[in-house]
Amino acid sequence: MGYLVSSRWTTEAAGGLPRADRQSCEYQAYVPDLLSGAALQMDGNVAADVTDAETAIRRLDTEAAALTDTEAVARLLLRAESVASSRIEGLEVGPRRLLRAEAARAIDASSSDVSSDEILGNIEAMRLALDSARDDEPVTVDTFVRIHRRLLENTRLRDYAGQIRTTQNWIGGSSFNPCSAAFIPPPPGRVNELLEDLAEFCNSDMLPAVAQAAIAHAQFETIHPFADGNGRTGRALIHLILRRRGLSQRVQPPVSLILATRATGYVDGLAGFRYVDTPDEPGAHRGVNAWIGFFAAACARAVNDAESFEATCQAIEATWRERVGKVRKGSSVDRLLSALPGTPVISLGSAAALLGVSKVQANEAITRLVESGVLKQVTVGRRNRAFEAHTVIDAFADLERRLASPLGDTIAAPPVRPVPARRK
Repeated sequence: MGYLVSSRWTTEAAGGLPRADRQSCEYQAYVPDLLSGAALQMDGNVAADVTDAETAIRRLDTEAAALTDTEAVARLLLRAESVASSRIEGLEVGPRRLLRAEAARAIDASSSDVSSDEILGNIEAMRLALDSARDDEPVTVDTFVRIHRRLLENTRLRDYAGQIRTTQNWIGGSSFNPCSAAFIPPPPGRVNELLEDLAEFCNSDMLPAVAQAAIAHAQFETIHPFADGNGRTGRALIHLILRRRGLSQRVQPPVSLILATRATGYVDGLAGFRYVDTPDEPGAHRGVNAWIGFFAAACARAVNDAESFEATCQAIEATWRERVGKVRKGSSVDRLLSALPGTPVISLGSAAALLGVSKVQANEAITRLVESGVLKQVTVGRRNRAFEAHTVIDAFADLERRLASPLGDTIAAPPVRPVPARRK
């Protein structure tokens, strides 16, 4: 059963801080139930929501073939997911800034954009999680550690990368003590056991995939095993499970965009999951079911907007091809047009690598797309030349705006969180 452990915090805070930061206190850390072997009963309506979400995710994955390069949309949706997952943690970076930072890093392997570096780390962590599932590796504690290490290893928090905590942490309240915290995770001595149990649960197939992803994510956030980056690592775990269970082999629904929009419901859902009693107690049953139902609805909404975005990208590519005119099938220009939705900021070198051609051939393709208005030259990083497919970036920003609206329409219902500005 979930239970609370009482401990005492003795302050070591230096003078000069407010009294609230200098106090000692009694606090209670929450220890959740182990998951492996636990029975879960889903209410009928929640089970139906899970089924609907799984049907939608599978449809997105199997039918997202409107573009010549389906991976292009998958790559851009993965970026959208990483942007949103980071935004939940307070990292505010717009799509254009992120994509330019990514291009700059590819050119000279350096960046002065600290926030973008953290989100690029999130993208890499997502990719590692997905690759782990694709390779059919069993989920282990090391899986969580490797994802976390990839998340933070190239950021200002690199010293914490892949390091399971050995001290008590907490969420909310003072940075110096847990006295006013909103939630206090398990004591450090319980973390490894809980992570081992979570890994075993992730390897099971006893629950529907969406329900399994919902519970695994909530349990990971409850354990809070790292000093920082828990939210982003836990949301990468969602996609690892969805791919491992065969729902999203190619395209990942941008679930975090919905969770960021429904932040209050997200936090309340996680809180309801953390019951203090036996799992079959009515309050515990309601809390777990409410969380699964909320998560399933977020997945379904994410799929609907991802499908709309794919249709937008298809229309953009069609417009580009009209501008460019006749191109030979399989030529560098043809393949670059298909790839741009997934890589809307390119350099000469990255285009050559993407297409598998010489820089001379890549330059000829880029020149034709610049002359047609598909690409425009920009500067990224330290005065490096790059080329930007601005219409895709605008569509990417519009997607984030739409997903930040509770109704999916920013005119009918304004965004409930910071988003890119509306285009003039």
